[in-house]
Amino acid sequence: MDTGIDDSVRRLYEEPPDGFVATRSAAIEEARKAGDRDAAKRLAALKKPTVAAWVVNLLAIKRPDLIEELVELSSALRAAQRDLQGDQLRELSNQRRQFVSAMVAAARKLAVAAGVPAARLPLGEVEATLTAALAEPEIAEQVRTGRLIRAATYAGFGEVPRPRLRLVTDAAEPDVSDLSPEGRARDAEAGSAGGVAGGPGGASAGGVAGLGDVERAREPAAAERRQREAEQRRRELERKRRELEREMATALAAERRADAQLERAETAERDAGHLVEDLDAELAELERRRTEAVADVARRKLARRTAERESAAARRRVGDVQAALDDLTPP
Repeated sequence: MDTGIDDSVRRLYEEPPDGFVATRSAAIEEARKAGDRDAAKRLAALKKPTVAAWVVNLLAIKRPDLIEELVELSSALRAAQRDLQGDQLRELSNQRRQFVSAMVAAARKLAVAAGVPAARLPLGEVEATLTAALAEPEIAEQVRTGRLIRAATYAGFGEVPRPRLRLVTDAAEPDVSDLSPEGRARDAEAGSAGGVAGGPGGASAGGVAGLGDVERAREPAAAERRQREAEQRRRELERKRRELEREMATALAAERRADAQLERAETAERDAGHLVEDLDAELAELERRRTEAVADVARRKLARRTAERESAAARRRVGDVQAALDDLTPP
């Protein structure tokens, strides 16, 4: 495209979408009057952007410096993801969130200054588009052109793997509190007390010592039982984790299918809307040409009537002259 077309395209994607069709029609008419049919055809092929796409375009047109920073940060993120540099990746991820928030704020300010109320701005879609541009070089390049026609989304982010979900619980650990140093000290103290009781205390003291031996004999069995119960709970948690992972995989697949279906539906709706806009523009052009044709017919009809009157007058004049000649001829 030449500079004139570039300026026209810039104006189209810089102005709010409500005036897109009228501005495009005016640019097409201007190109036709200049005799540049190719430019008129290319202008007619331009599609009206959504409000979210327009906000991103406005940012790319008015603040190209921010878009260049976005592209640079996108490259740095992808490099960190490829190299699996955890600290650097976390730092860049924080920068990404802060930078996207700053860009959304700047875009909002530009859109409001252009005359669109803040309440009408789909800033969530704007943020999703800028986030997608950080993850996908192709989207970043589209954003850089300032000619988006719809918002973009990205399901994941770069090459960072999804974290694995796991259940964490204290119940999975064996209960070994009775084997602690304090527990062992209590056992030793109990044994010592039993020994003392086994002295001059007679049969009663011996009975107390016997109970202590029984309790100590039961402790390994209780610990083993607790270990089995903990293992059983661990296996149950593992089974539940696998079930949740399967449900998560199914849910993610369903989400991807739903997102794809939604995108197809939105694309079809936008294409239908663009077709209506194009037809409206063509109808307006045909109506304009019809009006000009009707006016031309009226002018030509007036010219014909004038010519008829002049012809009739000329015939009358011929008749008058012929009659005068006849009068001059001798009988």
